[in-house]
Amino acid sequence: MTDQSDAVTPSHPPDRILRIVNPLLKSLLRTPLAGAARKQLMVLTFKGRKSGKEYSTPVSAHRIDNQLVAIGDAAWTKNFRDGAPAEVLHDGKTMSMQGELITDPATVADLSHRVAESYGARRAQRMMGLSFRDDGVPSLQDFRQAVEKYKLVAVRLTPAG
Repeated sequence: MTDQSDAVTPSHPPDRILRIVNPLLKSLLRTPLAGAARKQLMVLTFKGRKSGKEYSTPVSAHRIDNQLVAIGDAAWTKNFRDGAPAEVLHDGKTMSMQGELITDPATVADLSHRVAESYGARRAQRMMGLSFRDDGVPSLQDFRQAVEKYKLVAVRLTPAG
């Protein structure tokens, strides 16, 4: 019996590349020169939960049920553990929002699967920083396995109010 690779795996650029690209993206997304990227990406500005230091990071912007969602495994997501305010630059507009960390595997898998379905397999891989083993969008169960194995989480952003 052959061992198959996981149907869904994280596949983001190396940290050394991100350290170069992220500052450029943060600046570019504040201008009209970013074009379509202004709808595909957002810049989250928030304070560290323990340090109080301000952080700003560009991430893919996913819309589910008319709410912005970020999905991933990055350390910055922990700052939203108990909910936290954030300034969100998306589509050329800055909005005050509340970020909520979602760690429930079933919920994160459902959100991830819905995002992937909305993009289609090829675009989903690029926009979500994931790699799919097979053609087509993996099943909800495949996403559930990836969420559990790779500790994927989601941050839901809603208007502050």
